[in-house]
Amino acid sequence: MIYIELPNNQNRLLSFYLAMEEFVARQLTNENECFFMWQVEPSVIFGRNQLIENEVNIDYCKTHGINMFRRKSGGGCVYADMNNIMFSYITSADIVAFTFYKYINRIILALNKLGINAKASSRNDILIDGRKVSGNAFYHLNKRSIVHGTMLFDTDMNNMIGAITPNSDKLESKGVDSVRQHITLLKDYINLDIEELKHFFRYELCQDKYILNDYDIECINNIEKEYLSDKFIFGNNPKYTKVTRRRFEGVGEIELRCEIKNKILKDVNLMGDFFVVGDLNDLVNKLKGIKLNHKDLSEAIPDKLSDYILNLTKDDFISLFL
Repeated sequence: MIYIELPNNQNRLLSFYLAMEEFVARQLTNENECFFMWQVEPSVIFGRNQLIENEVNIDYCKTHGINMFRRKSGGGCVYADMNNIMFSYITSADIVAFTFYKYINRIILALNKLGINAKASSRNDILIDGRKVSGNAFYHLNKRSIVHGTMLFDTDMNNMIGAITPNSDKLESKGVDSVRQHITLLKDYINLDIEELKHFFRYELCQDKYILNDYDIECINNIEKEYLSDKFIFGNNPKYTKVTRRRFEGVGEIELRCEIKNKILKDVNLMGDFFVVGDLNDLVNKLKGIKLNHKDLSEAIPDKLSDYILNLTKDDFISLFL
């Protein structure tokens, strides 16, 4: 695996590193596996299928100078600051789900070498003693797979709690004590500081490096413009006449919003922290014009929904509509 290195250590916005992932995926196609780490000033980053007002305490973020960004992968909203390490992994592997689990296991093996008994959750997290230390997301781009995620070394718990608006089924209380029952920090398990930990991961996972040049940086800056636009960050809230929200084991939360006229689906929007592994627009288009009943939905919806949304079953999906 090759490490992608920036020519200097200046602080950059989170959007730059998302654009950097895209650049690597699109341009460094001769490199089969690429990896880099990054840190940012206080920021929240939410998934491509999430509504910002459902996931982010916008007023708190504006008051406390916390930046807000949307990414192109699925999954939930996370908080990052300079005491977290963010990981990015780009590979030519074509099967997104397989790539995701391969990456997770590689990080777990590295943590095991540090004497940490880390394990994978059933979905997208890495756990230590049953508590989350890393959350990850993935998407497919230009015949390449991108996986990115957090590694909690230390963090500002008050900002984490204040910036993110969790649903009641995710968190019973917004207090620090409640959050600490669900997450853990690497600093409590190792004697390394954060720079020593970054050094360990880099040379444990990578055998070579590529240093980005001025032209590369200019290309990344151009890609970044999309991530900085209000249209991309805030999106266009869809019209709807029906809203259903449920959490499915191994899938995540799905919020269904649809326009219905004379019991016929006119438009469908799917939002949440689920992972998209296929063409979501193709799935949605199959539903437009369908009568809202079990028979017609069953005929329109593909049997293998897990080809579109990771681990989702047809029966569970139909239950959202009915």
